[in-house]
Amino acid sequence: MNPKFNKLGFYPADILLPKDADMVKWAVVACDQFTSQPEYWQAVEDTVGSAPSTLRLILPEAKLNDPDVDKYIGDINASMKQYLDSGVFQTLSQSLVYLERTQSDGKVRHGLVGMVDLEQYDFTPGSGALIRATEGTVLSRIPPRVRVRKDAPIELPHVMLLIDDPDGTVIEPLTAANGAMEGVYNFDLQQNGGHIAGWKLSDAQMEQVADALEGLCSNAAMQKKYGMSGVAPLLFAVGDGNHSLATAKQCYEDLKKVTPESEWATLPARYALVEVVNNHDSALQFEPIHRVLFGVDPEKVLDAFKAFYPSAHEGQGDGHTIAYTYAGHTGFLTVPDPKVQLAVGTLQAFIDDYLKANGGEVDYIHGDSITDELGSKPGNIGFKLPAMGKDQLFKTVMADGVLPRKTFSMGHAQDKRYYVEARKIR
Repeated sequence: MNPKFNKLGFYPADILLPKDADMVKWAVVACDQFTSQPEYWQAVEDTVGSAPSTLRLILPEAKLNDPDVDKYIGDINASMKQYLDSGVFQTLSQSLVYLERTQSDGKVRHGLVGMVDLEQYDFTPGSGALIRATEGTVLSRIPPRVRVRKDAPIELPHVMLLIDDPDGTVIEPLTAANGAMEGVYNFDLQQNGGHIAGWKLSDAQMEQVADALEGLCSNAAMQKKYGMSGVAPLLFAVGDGNHSLATAKQCYEDLKKVTPESEWATLPARYALVEVVNNHDSALQFEPIHRVLFGVDPEKVLDAFKAFYPSAHEGQGDGHTIAYTYAGHTGFLTVPDPKVQLAVGTLQAFIDDYLKANGGEVDYIHGDSITDELGSKPGNIGFKLPAMGKDQLFKTVMADGVLPRKTFSMGHAQDKRYYVEARKIR
C-alpha cells in the first residue's frame, strides 16, 4: 500500500466488479431501504430473475427478523462463494474508483470508493478517531447484522463517509479529469434509482487524493474550519450506514480475539469498503427530521418545555427556535442560551425527559406538512426543526461528540447507495 495512506485510515482496495453481468440487474439499493414496502423488493426480484445480482449477496433488512433468517444468510454465503468460484468477478487491484451518481432529482453526486482501516474508526461518543459516527449507535442493532457478516467471504458497501472539504481539493479534481480516465461501469439503476458511472484512478491521481486528504486533517485545517487547534482531527464522518460500519468493526474485533496480534494488520476483515463524498457536494441535501408526540396534553407539554428551559420564551428570536403545531394552534419556542450546537439536541433532551416522567410516544417524521397534519390531531403535538447547515455537521460532532439521534436525512430512499462494488474479507 502507498505509505501516504497509512496516516489517513483510507486506502486503495482490491475492488471486485462483475465481468459480464447485466449491470441493471446486478446493482440493487441499500438493504436498509424500503423496509416497510415488500412490493419494492418483489419488483427487484422480478427484475433480477436468475441473473447474477447483488440481490443474492445481501439481506434486505425487512427480512432481518424473519423466522427463516438463518436460511437466508446461508444462501447468501453460498451465493458469494459460487460467484467467487465461477469467475463472476474481476479484480481492480489496489484501486480507487471515482463515481458519478445521477439522482432522481437530476443532480449528480460525486464519490470515491476505497477502504477504511477499522482500527481508525470508533463509534463511541466523544471519540478522537479519524473516522467517527455522526449519530448515536444503537448497540442492539449490531448482533443481528453480525450474523450476516461474520461468515461472509465478501462485503458489499452501502456506507457513505463524508469529508469536510469546502475548497473541493479531494474529489472535485477527478470530476474535471474523468474524460481521460479508465471507465469501469456506466449504466442506469433499476427501480428509478437514476444513473451511475465509475472510473479507475491512475497512480498519480491516487497520490493527489492522499495529499489532499492529508491537508484536510492538518492542524491548520482544524483551526481554519472549526477554530480548534491541537485537537484530534476528524477526517471522515459517517453519513449513511453507521450500523453497517459498526458491524464490520465488531466482526473485526471478534476476529482479533482469536488471531495473534502480529497478524492483525494482514486480516482482510480489518478493512471495510466505503464511498467517500464531500459534505459540500451540491447534490447532497440534508433534510431535517421532525418530531410528533402522541398521547399527550399539548399545553402541558409546552409548559413543561418552559420549565425545563427557564429562559425559553414564545416566539422567534436568537438561539434555538422550534416551531410547534397542535389542534388549532401554531407557534414557536425559542431557547436563547442553548448548551448544545443544534436545535434538535435542545428539543430531544426535553422530549426524552418529558416522556420518561409523563408517558406518551414520539415518532420521527419527514416533511413539514405531515408533521403539521399529525400534530394537529387530538392528543398530539408536532415540533418542526430547522434544517442543519452542512457547515454544522463536523463542528457539532467535534464539540458534542455525536448528533442527537434522527437529526437529519440525506436524500430520498431511491437515491441511497446501490451495491455495485465488492471486496473479499476472508
